[in-house]
Amino acid sequence: MDKNKDFSEWYTWILKEAELVDIRYNVKGFPVIRPWAFSVMKKIYSAYEDELDRNGHSPMQFPAVIPESNLNKEKEHIKGFEDAVFWIEKAGMNRLEERLALRPTSETAIYPMYALWINGISDLPLKLYQSGTVWRYETKATRPLIRVREIQWIETHCCFATKEGAEAQIIEDKAIAETIIGDVLGIPFLFFQRPKWDKFPGADNTYAADSLMPDGKVLQIATTHMLGQNFSKPFEVKFSDSDGKEKYVWQTCYGPGMSRIFAALISHYGDDKGIVYHYQFSPIQVVVVPIYKGENKAKIDNYAAGIMRVLKENDIRAYYDNSNNTPGFKYNRWELKGIPIRIEVGEREIDANKVVIVYRDTREKKTTELESVANDVSQAGKEMFERMKSAVFENMRNSIDKSEDMDDIGKKLDLGKIIKIPFCSMEMEGEPCYEQIKDKLKAEVRGTLFGSEEKPKSKKCAICGKEAHEYAYVARQY
Repeated sequence: MDKNKDFSEWYTWILKEAELVDIRYNVKGFPVIRPWAFSVMKKIYSAYEDELDRNGHSPMQFPAVIPESNLNKEKEHIKGFEDAVFWIEKAGMNRLEERLALRPTSETAIYPMYALWINGISDLPLKLYQSGTVWRYETKATRPLIRVREIQWIETHCCFATKEGAEAQIIEDKAIAETIIGDVLGIPFLFFQRPKWDKFPGADNTYAADSLMPDGKVLQIATTHMLGQNFSKPFEVKFSDSDGKEKYVWQTCYGPGMSRIFAALISHYGDDKGIVYHYQFSPIQVVVVPIYKGENKAKIDNYAAGIMRVLKENDIRAYYDNSNNTPGFKYNRWELKGIPIRIEVGEREIDANKVVIVYRDTREKKTTELESVANDVSQAGKEMFERMKSAVFENMRNSIDKSEDMDDIGKKLDLGKIIKIPFCSMEMEGEPCYEQIKDKLKAEVRGTLFGSEEKPKSKKCAICGKEAHEYAYVARQY
């Protein structure tokens, strides 16, 4: 399957053939995530949760349902989500007195409780998170893991005494994304401040991590929002400050999407043979494949048992494939499923007291001593990840281009690029230019690069020709 020729077809193929997702569950937009995918997603959850813990967050768990009266308290918020809510109107045969929403996001569930928990300055900052599911009635075409109606994610909800504290949290959220999504998972992304017309309902500002997928479309994989006091005021989340005055807290919320992060992971690191899982996150890190010939099965099985024992003693997740399938069939099967390291064992290796290590990405073979197999396998896994990560990040860098002309922007978008353009404004007055980009180029203004001080000098907006005040990035999206 040619990933670069038809990524969409490859993506559908890999989800099915590698047994990642099953779309045959009979409710549209609710695919089943199978063990070979969810075991990796659990490891991603754990990595993210550990990093949140290290940064002073604590875990919590809220109910999945939200009373309609809660949703209605922040007007901009409910207006932004009213078309996406799944409603519960009956329990058994009884109609509920008040409708309950399956949480599309949890601000309106959590903040009434924050109003009870926060009293004085000593209760701040409050930094909590929950891992789980939200439900949104996605009306566009669904796509497993990418655009679904049941979303796997983590959401943090933080409260601070000052605006500066909340702003510092946005910077920390970006740093956590860079650590886990960028460094640990090896997924390249750009971190944008979204235009005002594309912010989270109820937020002052929205910031997001966009990763460019192999088909030239960007996938939003994490967002963080500066809520200001837009929720603390209607939900009465207040504290008594050291000066004795009662004040409203400043709030942020942050949502890395586990489903989409996993989709980006397999998309960036898959090839025409299948998935290429990272050594650290693969459900099975090493598959040992015996090369049987004639009557040597017992001899090879005994030798392989020693290898498996050493690997497991060193906490390496290993599997011995002694099925009746041919070695070639086994190679193809485990390459499809993305196991990073393969060990081949035949009579030649037994006679030399060695093993053959095969890298999943390059299929390069390396002969190593049996006594050092655990160390060499671990080292091979690390080398493989760094090699692949370097190539993926280089590809992302090469996919960012510049333009100051509408026609040229369109041509570069057709090549699968993210285009940096001089732009009039990210405020509402920039919306007419955004509409042209959307209608004529079938693309979106993703925002300005967060943290960048660069401003256009003596340049005109690439769309309307008026004075440009900032650099915006344009891309096609999922």
